[in-house]
This record gives sequence, structure tokens and C-alpha cells, in this order.
Amino acid sequence: MAKLYFYYSAMNAGKSTVLLQSSYNYRERGMRTLLFAPSIDDRAGLGRIESRIGLHADAIALNPADDLLARVRTDHAAAPVACVLIDEAQFLTPAQVAQATDVTDTLDIPVLCYGLRTDFQGNLFPGSARLLALADSLVELKTICHCGRKATMNLRVDATGHAVRDGAQVEIGGNDRYVAMCRRHFKAALGGAA
Repeated sequence: MAKLYFYYSAMNAGKSTVLLQSSYNYRERGMRTLLFAPSIDDRAGLGRIESRIGLHADAIALNPADDLLARVRTDHAAAPVACVLIDEAQFLTPAQVAQATDVTDTLDIPVLCYGLRTDFQGNLFPGSARLLALADSLVELKTICHCGRKATMNLRVDATGHAVRDGAQVEIGGNDRYVAMCRRHFKAALGGAA
């Protein structure tokens, strides 16, 4: 029986690296995988997954209006798909998360989603909220704060490295815009409020 997995963490925990390794493991055994990357995150190029340690792979660019189930069903009919892997899953729409459950439940294909749990204000992304509610398995990938504690928060910083308190929920960026921190240091960076 296939399952929907949500691997979540703060920034810089190696989510894309783990995704690419998982895909490699399937392919090494002669099994086909489908990789998806939301089109909103084009830092590595549209339809491309790239890890900070240099691993990369082409992926299917997923737009908010795309039907994940229909796309997987079409590809699976052409050649069997053993696993679906989705990077930056926080950017999935709630409807796409429901479609991911349909991939597991009707096509019996496991779906592995990798993404952030919360934004720079400590709020759930809509896609992450639905994944937390619907996934069969929740797995926290861990990274560390500069103090050595587990980092659970994503601090947005400006060009000078100062904490940003307000703004749009989504602002694409990497180490130049975000710092993974424990909750204590996240609150301290924001002046004591979270």
C-alpha cells in the first residue's frame, strides 16, 4: 500500500539532497521516478532541483493550476512510475496535496514531499498545513542553529543581514535571504516577539 510522506524542516536541512538520493535509489534498481518542482521556485532554473552540495536533476515544473493526479496518471500509463517526489512542497496548493493523496490511494504510487513547515513569521504554508493534516507519514529532517540547538524556524534577513518582520509570505531565496534558527534565537533576532 502506497503512502504520502511529508519530510519537513527549516532551511538548510538537506531536503533536496535527500529527495535526489531517494530518486537515485529507485533508479538504481531500475524503477522510474517522477520529480516535481513548483514553478514559483526557479532559483536553479525552471523544472530543476538542485541541492546546496551540488546534486541536481531535471524535474517537471508544477504550476498552481496543474492537476498532479492527471499528470502522474498520464506518465504512469506511458511507462510505470515507482515513486513521485516533490521538492519545495510548501508551495503546493491544498488541492494538489489532495491530488497527491489520490496518487497514493488510486494509483498505488508512493509520494514523497519535501518542504518547509513554516514561513519567516512562523506561520504554516497552505501546502504544508494540508500535508501535515493528510500525510500518512511525517518525518522531520533536522538542521542546527548557530548555537548548536535544533533549528525549527526560518529567519528572513535583508541585504545587510538584519531580521525582516513583515512582507509577503513567499519570497524566494536561499542563504542570502534566510537563516535557520532555534526558536529562542529566532525570537531574539525579531526583538523578543514571534
